[in-house]
Amino acid sequence: MIIKNTTLETVCGITSRLPENGLPEIAFAGKSNVGKSSLINKMVCRKALARTSSEPGKTQTINYYNVNNALYLVDLPGYGYARVSREIQEKWGRMIENYLHSSTRLRAVVLLIDIRHEPGENDKMMYDWIAANGFRPIIVATKADKLKRSQVEKAFIKVKETLGLGKDDIAIKFSATDGTGREELWSIIEEYIN
Repeated sequence: MIIKNTTLETVCGITSRLPENGLPEIAFAGKSNVGKSSLINKMVCRKALARTSSEPGKTQTINYYNVNNALYLVDLPGYGYARVSREIQEKWGRMIENYLHSSTRLRAVVLLIDIRHEPGENDKMMYDWIAANGFRPIIVATKADKLKRSQVEKAFIKVKETLGLGKDDIAIKFSATDGTGREELWSIIEEYIN
C-alpha cells in the first residue's frame, strides 16, 4: 500500500464511547512492550505517529489511525503489564472486550508476539479469546531483527507451535527496524479490507 496520509483521528479511554466509523478497521493486540506502536509507525512510514516508549504500558487507550481515508489501524492497550494495578488491567481488558464485541467495522485482529520469547499464558488466552469471538488472528512475530539470523526460524516455529497454529493460519516475521514483513502484512490487510 502506498501511504499518502495517516492521522491519529480518535482516542478512546475507559469511559469513552467507541466511534461509529464508516471505514474498515484492523486491530492490533499484544503484550505491553511487544512493539505495537513501532509496528504501526513502520507500517505507515512515520517515525513517531504512534508514541513509543522503553517503558511498557504506554498505550492506555484505544487509538484509531486513519490511513489514506481507506481504513483504520486500531492500537489496543497492551496486556500483561505487571506495574499497573489489577483494577486498571481489568478495566483495559473490559475496554478491549467491548471494542471487539462492539465494532461493526472490525475486519481482522493482528496479535503481536515477541519472537524472542515463547508465547506466555496471556498470549495464549488472547489468541483463544480472539478466535472465540469469530476472528482468525493474524500472528506477527515482532523484533525479528533482535535475534541472530540462525535463531529466527527456530524461534518462529516455537511461536507457531506454542499457539497451536495450523498450516492455514497466518503468521509472519516482522521487524520495525529493517522493515521485514511490512509488505507481507500490508498485502494481508488489503485482502481483509477489500
